[in-house]
Amino acid sequence: MLDRERVIRPIATIHTDLPTKFGLPRQSGLVEGLEAKIVFLPPYRDPVAFRGLEGYSHLWLIWGFSENSRDDWAATVKPPRLGGNRRMGVFATRSPYRPNALGLSSVRLAAIRQEEKLGPVLYVAGADLMDGTPIYDVKPYLPYTDSHPEASSGFAGEVLDYRLEVEFPPALLEKIPEGKRQPLMELLAQDPRPAYLHDPARRYGFNYLRFDVRFTVDGNRLTVVDVVDL
Repeated sequence: MLDRERVIRPIATIHTDLPTKFGLPRQSGLVEGLEAKIVFLPPYRDPVAFRGLEGYSHLWLIWGFSENSRDDWAATVKPPRLGGNRRMGVFATRSPYRPNALGLSSVRLAAIRQEEKLGPVLYVAGADLMDGTPIYDVKPYLPYTDSHPEASSGFAGEVLDYRLEVEFPPALLEKIPEGKRQPLMELLAQDPRPAYLHDPARRYGFNYLRFDVRFTVDGNRLTVVDVVDL
């Protein structure tokens, strides 16, 4: 029996178009167009370790909440999608403030490419992770055991259909590379604001690619007011 805690170490880092927490999708798979790549650390770049992975369409990522600045945890949290004013048990939520700051995401495997300096690199879609997030493990998604269409959604089901109407002036949208526009529109439609902020006069903003996307929200309408180069 071990007389000390076993240390887990990152095996890879994910690179995405979202350099900060603000603006991230609230769950994986919600913005399918978000592309990312997973670069493995040198000890884990052996191509043999990836043999057979190409046969799967989706993966589970086990990762760390690297921007979680708290060392403690709380038995209850306030889920943002419930307005930030209703407490639920931490184990009934996906809050980052947990006994162990680990996250779990399902992503689509788009490609595996052998790159000269990086070894096997995984290209994935639909990740809800910030750029630079450490990955602790990668496992195949098995639809015959991992998919449960009849499953209930608990209190999270109360807000499944919540979306904003997005008004993005064409002159501002043209600043965004064409292939990156639709994922950005999806991110905005999901309302990236903190749940407790609902001031229609306030300007919000988050970083996407090399841009600061600034917007206001009035009722159910989000309006982009500026796109600033960083």
